[in-house]
Amino acid sequence: MRVEAVYENARVLTGSSWTSAVAVLNGRIVALGEDAESLSTPVRVDLGGAVVVPGFHDAHNHMALYGMTLDEVPLGECKHVDEVYAAVAERAAEVPKGGWIVGSGYDQNRLIGGHPTRQGLDRAAPDHLVRLQHTSRHMVVVSSNLLDQLDLANVPAGGDIVWDSDGSPTGLLREQAQLLLRPLIYPTPLDTLVRAIDRAGERYLAEGITSVQEAGVGGGLVGQTPVEVLVYQLARERGLLRVRSTLMVSSAVLHDLPDGAGYGLDLGIRTGLGDDWLRIGPVKLFADGSLIGRTAAMWDDYANEPGNRGYFQLPEDELADTIFRAHAAGWQIATHAIGDRAISVVLDAYEAALKAHPRDDHRHRIEHCAVTSPETVARVAALGLVPVPQGRFITEIGDGMAAALGPEREDWCYRQRSFLDAGCVLPGSSDRPVVTGAPLLGIADLLRRRTSSGHLLGAAERLTPAEALRAYTYGSAYAVFRERELGTLDVGCLADFVALSADPTEDLDDASVLATVVGGALVYEKGMADAGS
Repeated sequence: MRVEAVYENARVLTGSSWTSAVAVLNGRIVALGEDAESLSTPVRVDLGGAVVVPGFHDAHNHMALYGMTLDEVPLGECKHVDEVYAAVAERAAEVPKGGWIVGSGYDQNRLIGGHPTRQGLDRAAPDHLVRLQHTSRHMVVVSSNLLDQLDLANVPAGGDIVWDSDGSPTGLLREQAQLLLRPLIYPTPLDTLVRAIDRAGERYLAEGITSVQEAGVGGGLVGQTPVEVLVYQLARERGLLRVRSTLMVSSAVLHDLPDGAGYGLDLGIRTGLGDDWLRIGPVKLFADGSLIGRTAAMWDDYANEPGNRGYFQLPEDELADTIFRAHAAGWQIATHAIGDRAISVVLDAYEAALKAHPRDDHRHRIEHCAVTSPETVARVAALGLVPVPQGRFITEIGDGMAAALGPEREDWCYRQRSFLDAGCVLPGSSDRPVVTGAPLLGIADLLRRRTSSGHLLGAAERLTPAEALRAYTYGSAYAVFRERELGTLDVGCLADFVALSADPTEDLDDASVLATVVGGALVYEKGMADAGS
C-alpha cells in the first residue's frame, strides 16, 4: 500500500494509548504505529520525538470578528480609562478627518474610571467617528457625532441606553441597543470579511486549532452580513479558509417555509448541510446578555447593585416559541444563556419542545451556561444538553464575574467538573475575541481556575489535564456531531493533529505548538524538520 505521507518519530496519542506514527491517504488516517512506518510513501515527516494530539477544536468562537479586531485599536491591556482615550487619540492622528476609529477589548471591571464616555471620546478624537466595543461584545460606546445619528427614541427590545444623572446619554449602548448602529455599519463588505477569516485562520493554525464553530452568522448581534455563508464559501474557494468551520445560523434569519417544511432557511437548509470543511451547524439564539456587563438575566440582584437582575434579549414567550419551532423543524439549537434565570427559562423551553417532539440525540446546547445551581446542572444532564462554558473566562474576566455574583454565588460560575460528573460531554471553547483563544491557555485555565488577581474561582470545578485536553478535542467535535471523524486519532478519522513540544497531560507549562496538520497536510511548522523523501 502506498500512502501520501507518514508522520513518524513521535509520541501519538490515540484514545488513551500512545503510538509512534501516522499514515495519511486522501486526508484521513489509514494506519498508525508500526503499520504506518512500514508503508511506502513519497513524503516522510520526522517529528523529532514531538507529542502528537488531535487538532484543537474551538466549539464557540467568532473567527470573522476576531480577524477584524486585528485592524482595530486594541484596548484589552488598558488599566485606566485615560489610556483608552490616549489610544483613540493616537489612532486619530493616523486616520483622515471624518473617518472611523474602531476599538475593541476594553473591560470596565479592569479600568480605573469605568466605561469610556462620549465626552471622553469627543475630546480624544473630535473629528472622527469613534466606536469602542466592550470585550464581551454585548455593549459599545460611541462618540457624540455617532450618537446624534441614532434613533434613540426607538431602542429595540432587549437593550438599553445608559444615561447620565443629567438625563443625557453617556454613549453606552447595551445589548440589542447596539442594533441602532446597523444602518451605519452593516453589512460588512465581503472582501473585508474574507480577509478577516484568512488572518484569523493563520493565527489559529499557529495555535494548533484545526476546527472551529462560528457562533452566529447572517444576523443578530454577531452577524456581519446577510450573505455570511457566502463569505466562508469565497474564503474556501480562494484557499483562505484554513480551518474546518461549522457555522451557527442566527435565529434572526429563520422563517416559515412553504409546503409544511417548518422553520428554517430557503431551500429547506438546516443543521448538517455541508462537507468536511464547511457546514451548517446549530441555529444560534440569544436569551440574555453578559455577566461582566451585568445584563445577564438573574433570579437575584447583582452584588452591590440593588434592583438590577439583568434582562432577556428576547421576550420569554418569543424565546420559547423560537426554540420550539426550530426543534420541530429538525435544527440543532445553541442558545446563549448566562444568568441563572435565563438558563432556567431555556431549560423549560427545551423540555417543552422535546416533550412535544421527542428526538433522540438532539444535542441541543446552552452556550456559556454560566450560573448554574446543582439542581440546574442535574437538569441540563437529564435533558441530554451540551453545556458550552469557557475556561479562559476565569483568568481574563473572572474577577469581574465574581464581583457581579458575590461570594454566595461565585461557586456556581462557569462550572466544568460538575457537568462532567453529571454525565455531560464538555466541549472546549474561547468565545474569541472576548478573550484570548489559544487552546493551550484555555486548557490551562480548565485546570487552574485562577483569575487575573490570583483568586481561585470555583476550586471544585477544576479538571484533570486529560479531561481538559479531551474537552478541546473530542468534546468539541461531539458538540456538532463530528466525533466519528474529529477529536481522536484513529484509523478512518480525518488527519487533523498538532505536534507539541511536551505532553499537555503531564507538562502543560512546557507545551508549545511545533506543527499543525490539517487533512494530512503540514500547514504550520515551527522548528520541525521535514525529512522529505
